[in-house]
Amino acid sequence: MSETTLQIPSSVTFEEAIHLTQELLEQIPLKQLTEEQIYTLVKDLVNNLNGARGFFVVYLTDEYSLDPSVYRAVISALKTSPEILSQLLTKNLAMSTAMAITHTRNNDLQMAQQSKNVQQRTAQLIEDLQLPNLFEELKKLHQTIENQEGSYQSFLDKWKYDAEQRQAIHQIVSKTIEGNPNENFASSS
Repeated sequence: MSETTLQIPSSVTFEEAIHLTQELLEQIPLKQLTEEQIYTLVKDLVNNLNGARGFFVVYLTDEYSLDPSVYRAVISALKTSPEILSQLLTKNLAMSTAMAITHTRNNDLQMAQQSKNVQQRTAQLIEDLQLPNLFEELKKLHQTIENQEGSYQSFLDKWKYDAEQRQAIHQIVSKTIEGNPNENFASSS
């Protein structure tokens, strides 16, 4: 193993985080980083909103195959920022679901499939993380859609999600919540 030159600035910008995540994920298959280095770099990336957003732009949109021990290091690092990740992954799940519908309507099946892939990767990551905060955020989004008001109403309105998109978001959120073994978060519908 060689010493990595990757350094995560404490006030990383969104653009820097994208670039650094790309570098990190390119180095992993080359065995240039230890699991401890991977853990530290991912932890440092996701400890602020810009870093976490940049990390997920790359991590969720590109296909990176990580061996199980590296994946465990990534999951452990992500768990160090539950507050940031909870809202971000909840919104990523909603946005990728809604965009799949938008791209399908526009007959852009390639982009629709990419959005579905992001949706599936996000749902899998949520399941693997098992963060109580994250399931609470998903429940808030679920309830906002059901009640047509709540903590995610401004988010849904900002992106102008229509009834079909909201229904699709509601369905994927219900499915994701049901995947949580903690019965306190079971779907109320």
